[in-house]
Amino acid sequence: MDENVQKPKYKTLELEGVKYRTLLSAKFNNRKKYEPENPKLIKAFIPGTIVKILTKKGRKVEEGEDLLVLEAMKMQSFVQATIPGKVKSINVKKGQMVPKGFVMIELA
Repeated sequence: MDENVQKPKYKTLELEGVKYRTLLSAKFNNRKKYEPENPKLIKAFIPGTIVKILTKKGRKVEEGEDLLVLEAMKMQSFVQATIPGKVKSINVKKGQMVPKGFVMIELA
């Protein structure tokens, strides 16, 4: 047997309480790690342009209240509060282009 051949490195993968001994691909090992969604961060769900800001810093908002208008592909969408809270910061300005996932508003 050739001594230069490396033995495969097995990893333990647990799914629904069952442990499996397996080889993981480089793609799996280099994937973006899961992070639970933070409901206090209002992020852009699609790249677009801020058309109108409907709230102010320090204002109390209710769940479902419109916070701003985001235009993407000539269609305007109202971005709403996901939870009741107070507007901690507004990170966009009217006319600003934002990429997908950009934190537009933070609630406290």
